[in-house]
Amino acid sequence: MNKFVFAILVIVTTSLMGSSFTIGKMALAYSTPLLLVGLRFLLAGLIMATIVKLLKRPHPTLGRDWLRMAIIGFAQTTGVMGCTFVGLRTITAGEISILTFTNPLLVIILTTIFLKSRYRSRQWIGVVIGFIGVFLTLGAHLDLKFGTMLGLLAAVSWAIGTLLIKKWGGSLDIWVLTAYQMFFGGVALLLLSIVLETPAFAINLQSVLLLTWLAIMASIVQFAGWFFLLQKGDPGKVSAFLFLAPFFGVLSGWFLLDEQISWYVIVGGLLIFVGIFLVNWQSKPVKAGEVSIES
Repeated sequence: MNKFVFAILVIVTTSLMGSSFTIGKMALAYSTPLLLVGLRFLLAGLIMATIVKLLKRPHPTLGRDWLRMAIIGFAQTTGVMGCTFVGLRTITAGEISILTFTNPLLVIILTTIFLKSRYRSRQWIGVVIGFIGVFLTLGAHLDLKFGTMLGLLAAVSWAIGTLLIKKWGGSLDIWVLTAYQMFFGGVALLLLSIVLETPAFAINLQSVLLLTWLAIMASIVQFAGWFFLLQKGDPGKVSAFLFLAPFFGVLSGWFLLDEQISWYVIVGGLLIFVGIFLVNWQSKPVKAGEVSIES
């Protein structure tokens, strides 16, 4: 692929990932959080499921595989986005985007514990640097706000979803998996909205436009662009560019919401980016027994 086109696609996809936190916070002015994110992913899942059906992508024939897609959806969509959008009520879009995108650091820990994977020293150094960055992002103290705890829980849920995809995704078409995990995750979020909040959505031009952007641009287009990059480039190297997403989260929060950026958030964010970069970047082929994280 042409390097210029590749760079443009990286910027577009990561900017959509990062700015979705800011757009989501703007949309929360018109909706309760769980209802908003439930509608977003139910709509995105239905549209993408229709597309993969029309394209005749291979769908699972076993009930076990449908159950696995639902479980992945509960972790990847319900857990991550539920925690994120509720957390946006109490902390900035920039802060929660940084916390959520620490998931590659958590993946390396979880795969070591549960899958007995082995990693290079560079990757462990990345984990240490990344978590120092998290500590600084939280203001260099442990007086956690409710939103910061939810941001960290979102990262944990994303890491679990990543492990499940690594374990079960090989037997599933990636586009079908993406469509139905969003759909199942969206349905679960709507059910949680009914149970945990008083669902409310103010229907007007701005709220509909924001929801449409979240469902189509920040979900379908984002996923399609990212998977295309993973297919065309080396997954390990492409995944390293995930560190750009929280940068765009902070930048869009400042630009669109006039969020103030504290010095410790900047320094902490930079350390997290460095940590994720060290965890993901492959300078040479991985040797037998070593693993590189692909988020």
